[in-house]
Order: sequence, then structure tokens, then C-alpha cells
Amino acid sequence: MEITETNTEGLRREFKVVVAASEIDQQITRRLNEIGRTVRLPGFRPGKVPISVLRKRYGRAVMGEVLERVVSDGSTEALRARNLRPAVRPKIEIVSFNEGTDLEYKMAFEVLPEIRPTDFTEIKVERLRPEVPESEIQTALERIAQRQRKSEPVERGAEKGDAVVIDFKGAIDGKEFPGGAAEGYTLELGAGAFIPGFEDQLVGVKAGEARTVEVTFPADYGAADLAAKAAQFAVTVKEVRAFQPQPIDDTLAQAVGMENLAELRQTVAAQIERDYAGLARQRLKRNLLDRLAEQHEFPVPEGMVDVEFESIWRQLEQERERQKAAGELDDEGIDEAELKAEYRAIAVRRVRLGLLLAEVGRAHNITVTPEEINRALTGQARRFPGQERKIIEHYRDHPEAIDQIRAPIFEDKVIDFILERAQVTDRSVPPSELLKDEDEEEGSASPSEEAASGEKSSGA
Repeated sequence: MEITETNTEGLRREFKVVVAASEIDQQITRRLNEIGRTVRLPGFRPGKVPISVLRKRYGRAVMGEVLERVVSDGSTEALRARNLRPAVRPKIEIVSFNEGTDLEYKMAFEVLPEIRPTDFTEIKVERLRPEVPESEIQTALERIAQRQRKSEPVERGAEKGDAVVIDFKGAIDGKEFPGGAAEGYTLELGAGAFIPGFEDQLVGVKAGEARTVEVTFPADYGAADLAAKAAQFAVTVKEVRAFQPQPIDDTLAQAVGMENLAELRQTVAAQIERDYAGLARQRLKRNLLDRLAEQHEFPVPEGMVDVEFESIWRQLEQERERQKAAGELDDEGIDEAELKAEYRAIAVRRVRLGLLLAEVGRAHNITVTPEEINRALTGQARRFPGQERKIIEHYRDHPEAIDQIRAPIFEDKVIDFILERAQVTDRSVPPSELLKDEDEEEGSASPSEEAASGEKSSGA
């Protein structure tokens, strides 16, 4: 095997690989002999099939198998001998080959850049510590109490805030449509659970009354075949029910499976604190990534940037189509080339940070354990009640999907590793300040930044 390096420009590497015809023929013969020891052909005893017969019957398939292995071995040898780490899978191009002649092919790829992480002890970031006010805990308890209210039938017209138990059938142009009918459905008037205008037209109805409700589906309705269409619903009212107030006391706690109000209050406060801590963590992580981006400048493989850019661009186009359908976007006058340049800069940043985090993890032996993956997988499955087994089987049958679970765990572990060494100062703030900062960042973000929000570790 003859390996010649033909291009070393920047991160790009190209090689010409020539494999002698004699080597290929030897491997083909060796493989045919292996087949001959076990194959059964009419007229021949096992292990006694002539090589000429084996070559005629299996030669073409074996040649393909051997060529694939030869190319793989040659590529691996070229990388190993020069201690190169490709950023993406090498591209192989066969230059020439005919049976009985040498095989010549080209191999092109980009290598991972040399990365020298900064001294993390010199990085300064601020961690916000939100303090949850008692008023917010009380508001959360009031929401729980509202959900736990009981109702009783009343002999009067329905008012906003009442619940009506209804049968309904929906039709468009006189034809019923899937999902447009139900029996014994309990609807709280004024809750906004149904199409805008539906609940308003039921104010005043009494038990036993029938009414036709006419509404128009929103233009951005989830089912495209119903969006912006006028519909008529035949509604029969079975009951009108008035809600009874639920006091915030031990009976409320017991209704949700807790011993007393003190336990419920403590649980609610802890959950709110966790929610705000998650926002604070995102803020801290974003600030750290900003500092890392400022302090690290190295070339990134264009192939990796292309993949990242295409992902961002695809997400953005989907969002733009959604906004157009809802009448929320007017992109007239937008410079497409300028927009793409902005998105590509974001892709470069994400790839660079991903490579940096991957290198830090590699250098310090940071790994994701099977137990951590299993915990994350279980959490993912719980998001789909009733389909947990199917979700878990999908991930286990598709190793590439497991990478989507492993990557964020790996990234968080590397982030924590850096934060342990960085200069982190804590500042207590009211939740309103934390939320205000989040809103300001979202409000100032361009569509491209929203589509590309967050970072991911490309090397995870």
C-alpha cells in the first residue's frame, strides 16, 4: 500500500492511496478459500470446491467486500501513521480500478484543530441567586386551590366561571370533521380551552338547552386542514355546574396527597426555587460560554460548520413559515445573503465552543456513565405517559439517538468542571430581575439567534 499526502492546506488533508493488484488478489483468494471451507454446492464435497468455481460464483461479491475493507484499512493506516484526528468522516473517491489492476483512490477530510484552553481560574462570571417572595408561593397555592375546586349542578343560566357539561358535534360546510365531537365534555366558561368565541356563546345556556355555536378556526391552528375555516357546532347542554371555593388549608393539602398545609407550602416553595434555579443556571452557562468564546480563537473545520449552519437554517425556515402562516412575519426587504452570513457566524461560534468543551472533556477524562444515560432516558420516557416502553426501545435500537441524550449530559459535566475552577460570584436577586433579564435577551435577539439559541458540544 502506497500512501501519499497531496494537500495540507489549513485543516484540510488529502491523500492518494494506491493498493497493488497483487494485494487485492491475495485478499480475494483468501476470502474465497474461507467461503470454500463451509459452502455446499451440488456435485462437490464440502471443502473441495475448486477455487475457479468459487471465483466464478462469488468473485464479484467478494471483490466488493475486499475493496471496502482495503479502503477502510488504508484510510485507518493513513490517519494512524500521522496521528491525525478527522473532524468528520473522510470522503473517498475511487480514481481508478479494474480487475487485475492497482486500486487508486483519494481520501479528503478536515482534521480537528489544535486547541489550547485558557486558564479557567482567570474567568469571572456572576451567578444569580433568586429569592422567592412569599407572595409568589401564595399565588401558586391559589392556583392549586382553583384546580381542586368542586362543582355542583345549578338551576340557572351559565355564567363565566361556571362549568357546562356538553355533547357537541362540529361540521364545516355541513360535513363533520375528525376530532370535532365529544359527549359529556366538561368545559369551564372563560378558561380559554376552546376556539376563541366558543365559550362566549354558551354564556346563559341552561341544562337541557341546545344551541348552535359558530366560530372560525385561527389561521395558525395546529391542524392545517381546519385553519381559518368557519365551523358550526351543534351543542347540547346536559348540566350547568357552579364551582365552590376551595380554602387554602389542610383539606387542600390532603386533596393533593399531602399531610397538611405546611407540607404543601414547603413543597410548592421548593418547586418554585428549582424552577428559578434552572433559569439562573441557564443564565450562568450562557455567560460562561460568552467568556469562553471571547478567550478562544482557533480555526474550525468548514465541514462541521456547514452541518451546523444547515441545521440552524432549517430550523429558522420552519419558524419563518409558521410565522408567515400566522401573519406574524413580513420578511419583505430582508437581505438573504446578509442573513445567512449572520447564521453562519453563529454556526462557527457553536462549533468552536463544542470543540473546546469536547477537548476539555477529553483532556480531563470527563465521561458520561451508563447510569447517567439511563436516568436521562427514563426521564425522557416519562414525558410520554403510556408510551414509556416504546420510547426506551426506540433509543436502545438506535445508538445515534442515545448520542442526543449523552451530549447535553457531557456538556453540563464539562461546564461544571470549568465553573469549579472559575471565579464565580453570587448575587441574590428577586425573581423579577432574573425574568426581566431573560425577557430582555429574548426581545433583543434576532430571529437567527432565537433559532440558534443555546450551545451544544459537537464532540460529545
